[in-house]
Amino acid sequence: MAEIAGKDFLQRKRPCLQGLSFVVQVQVRMPEKTVQEIDRWVAEGRFASRSEAIKTIVAIHQEREHTREFINLLLERSREAKEKPEILLSLEEVS
Repeated sequence: MAEIAGKDFLQRKRPCLQGLSFVVQVQVRMPEKTVQEIDRWVAEGRFASRSEAIKTIVAIHQEREHTREFINLLLERSREAKEKPEILLSLEEVS
């Protein structure tokens, strides 16, 4: 079994009720000012907890990365379309 920092990694997984994946508990070190800001967001009711705030921030970052990958795919396909205009449409032709 995989070990991280001397602990059995697989025993720390918990089933996720929102899907078929597992939720893993991790420890994160952050600057104190960042934690204070997260605590302020929780106090303002923007998030239910620190954990929810951090999960949301990570999810936003993941979505941005997926969007960036998608845009790069579209740009590459558009370049290919310029090489084969008889069978493909470029982005310029669509917009």
